[in-house]
Amino acid sequence: MEFELKVLGRGNGVTALTLDAASTDEAQRAAAARGYTVLAVRASRARDTWRMKSPLRTRYPIVLFSQELLALLRAGLSLVEALETLAEKESHAAFRTVLSSVNASLQEGKTFSAALDAHPSVFPSLYTASVKASERTGDLIEALSRYVAYRTQSDAVRKKFVSASIYPVILVVAGMLVTVFLMAYVVPRFSQIYADMGDKLPLASRLLLRWGQIFEQHGTLLGAGALALVVLTAHALTRPATRAAFSEAMWRIPAVGERMKVYQFARFYRTLGMLLRGGTPLVSAMAMSAQLLHVGLRARLEAARSAIQDGAAIAQSFESNGLTTPVAMRMLRVGERSGTMAEMTERIAEFCDDEIARWVDWFTRLFEPLLMALIGLVIGLIVVLMYMPIFELAGGIQ
Repeated sequence: MEFELKVLGRGNGVTALTLDAASTDEAQRAAAARGYTVLAVRASRARDTWRMKSPLRTRYPIVLFSQELLALLRAGLSLVEALETLAEKESHAAFRTVLSSVNASLQEGKTFSAALDAHPSVFPSLYTASVKASERTGDLIEALSRYVAYRTQSDAVRKKFVSASIYPVILVVAGMLVTVFLMAYVVPRFSQIYADMGDKLPLASRLLLRWGQIFEQHGTLLGAGALALVVLTAHALTRPATRAAFSEAMWRIPAVGERMKVYQFARFYRTLGMLLRGGTPLVSAMAMSAQLLHVGLRARLEAARSAIQDGAAIAQSFESNGLTTPVAMRMLRVGERSGTMAEMTERIAEFCDDEIARWVDWFTRLFEPLLMALIGLVIGLIVVLMYMPIFELAGGIQ
């Protein structure tokens, strides 16, 4: 859910901020983690449901921007010169405006993080936090490299899910097309052939052929209804409430919910490690990483953060609030004793990634044959029911 906040910026006066959060309190905490003082907060008003999201919020190429900026900085250009170069070569007018605005803020004497923070819908808070941490050490190149590596690793896990789902989706679409062709074209033709046989047909065949007659008589209406259903379903899937309900349903499935939690842990610990390596304090890093977690886990993270602020051990706080796996728990204890928490959190993320990759590989190896068998069973059943009267007729002649 989106919230509109009126905040007092760091030397920038009163400004407006839009954040995605599960509640008003969470939106206020997210703004406070960025260093803002919240003056007012309210839920965003409903927008046109058919309007596409702004490209700045959904498709701004942060990783590509960082890679190009890194290349220019390593080539010896100053930050202002690098941003001017990127703005000049940018073909997208909206993106060019953002880069020009950031560059103008730098020329006014603002820090790079403050310039980025003025565009929260374009540059995520984690990106701004990484840059801000680098300003204390003067190593912007290292911070950008760390963020690019972080996003590359995070995207690799997502790509595994996408690549693993391509073949099953193709199978489902192909199976549905074949089924629709049989039910919409072939079955109505057979219903005409068997029209005179009446009650002599098996019950299942009569029901199937009855469907063929209905489709033949009201095919246009049924097709329009199916198209409307597809459009409404696609629209519903774009709504945050629908996606949230679907996510909640998936979390309630024991095997799937457990893997989704491991995937959340991988993102959380990788983000935590990146922020800790950049010099961000643990408590602040936990607050910044909260937005990556499922709503149910955010409350646990807040409880763990409060316990750590009160002086509790890090590993114990995470374990008591269900934010670890057995392996992660041991690594956290080692990192806490040796002072290598950043390195250990990144190793935990890698371990979670490996576990997710193994599960995805196992699931696809099992699911794809089962899906093919199910599609074949449905199509085969339709064909058998269509030809069953012919088989019975041939048997009667013999």
